[in-house]
Order: sequence, then C-alpha cells, then structure tokens
Amino acid sequence: MAGPVHRALRGPAAAGVLLLLSLGTAGCGGTTPQPAGHAASGTATTVDVIDAAARQAAPDSSGTALDGTGTALSSYRGDVVVVNVWGSWCAPCRTEAPELAALGDALGPRGVRLLGINVRDRSTGPARKFEETYGLRYPSIHDPDGALLQAYPPALLNPQAIPSTLVIDRAGRIAAAVSGPVTRAQLEPLVTRIAEEPA
Repeated sequence: MAGPVHRALRGPAAAGVLLLLSLGTAGCGGTTPQPAGHAASGTATTVDVIDAAARQAAPDSSGTALDGTGTALSSYRGDVVVVNVWGSWCAPCRTEAPELAALGDALGPRGVRLLGINVRDRSTGPARKFEETYGLRYPSIHDPDGALLQAYPPALLNPQAIPSTLVIDRAGRIAAAVSGPVTRAQLEPLVTRIAEEPA
C-alpha cells in the first residue's frame, strides 16, 4: 500500500473542513450490507490537515448503545474521542476492530475515548457478538439506518463509506476523519498529537 498523501488546509477555504485521513485500501460501500469477505476496490490514502481554529463542532451523535444504555458524544467533552462507524457485516471492520481496541487501551490514560456507531445491522444480536469477538469494551450506538451520519457533511463523512472514523478534539470539534479501515500504527500518532494540543 502506498503511503499517505498529506495536504494542508488552512484559512477561510478550510472552514468547516475536517482533518481527513483516507487510510486503508478497501472498504464496504454501497447501500446494502455486504457479504463476509467483501472488499471494495482500493482507494488512495490521503491525509488532509486543517488548523485547529478552522475546525467545526461535531454533531451530538446520541442514541441507545448496543447494551441498551443511552450514550451521547457530548458526554465525552474534555476528552479526545475516536468515533468509529462500523457494521458486523463488513469484512474491513473485522480487520480494523482489534486495532481500535488496542488503540483505546494504549491511549485511554491520555484522555482518549472510543465511541462506535453501528450501522446497517437490523438487530443488535450480530453487533453484540462482534463486540464480544473483537474485545470492544467501548459503547457503540445502534444506528441501523445510518441516520446519525446524515448530520455530517457528506463530502467529509460519506455515509456509504464503511468503516469510517472521526477524531473529535477536546473542545468537541471534528479534527480528523478516516475513510476506510485504519490500523493502530496509522491512527495513533494523529490521535496523540490531537490529545497533546493545548486546551
């Protein structure tokens, strides 16, 4: 896989644009769940970076987690939050899940939290099994129709691009987005940098 392409975005043109990582070579696209083993065609790896002053507030994604509890992104204010959009039906999500679990374990002491948004799973059973299989100890909001994703600009978070990952800074602003599967090695330096930004 080719290395990431970095593009710096600053000033008025960057307003409302989030730091975009398109990391990984395959994702599950389309409007219907894909069978096990499905992988879409490869995509380039890009990283778009904007100044902190140009970041926009993240929508307050909230709902019922797979364990039945209420969960809201706003409750994590003051922490850096890695928001991962996934489905149990998505092969790249299965590859990515252990990487995210390891990231959460490593960066939790630095005030980094993880929050999942589970999409296109009509019932919670397969999604809960996914969490158990891959050791995901962070909550995931059940969003079978992908309604929560509609609150984000589609050019920045494509509802059809699964998996996707957002990084939200301590002020609740979108600081980064990943389109496609990501590894801990790819994501950790970026998340660490955001976590170390001055409050």
